[in-house]
Amino acid sequence: MRVYPVRVACTLIFTLLCFVFCHGQEAQPAALPGSEYSGMYSFLRDGEYVQVTVEEKGKVSGFVSRYGDSESDRGAFLDQFFKQGQLDGVKLTFTTVVVHGVWFDFKGTVEKVEGKKSGEEGAYVLKGTLVEYSTDAAQKTTSRSREVALKSFPQDLSSAPAEKD
Repeated sequence: MRVYPVRVACTLIFTLLCFVFCHGQEAQPAALPGSEYSGMYSFLRDGEYVQVTVEEKGKVSGFVSRYGDSESDRGAFLDQFFKQGQLDGVKLTFTTVVVHGVWFDFKGTVEKVEGKKSGEEGAYVLKGTLVEYSTDAAQKTTSRSREVALKSFPQDLSSAPAEKD
């Protein structure tokens, strides 16, 4: 029996390429339900924002970055992390931790804006009721409730491949 070196070499190369192709690809993780809502949203004033991150089983983490309003922190930038957060379909709720006697409670929905592409500014809006609680030096708690529409910031597209001319 005669062995043909070219045929053997081609068979080995083909086998190697098949192995690399089949085993070299990583499985893409399935997107979490609601993960498209993860991102930054406007808050109450210019320069303030909410970071929302949808995790497994509808758990939501994040924080509010805002300017302080009290005499001791007026104008200082404060981060208030979510103590709890939940996404059930499009229903979103979160409560922040207390920072300088102030915390927030949001109950509402996440809405996709018609005509906007994912990643564009304002593609998603958090609509609902935001309650701001504050406790004064005498430990008296007051609340202020308002209807809000917090618009998504544009997503960073710098990681996308550049288009060729």
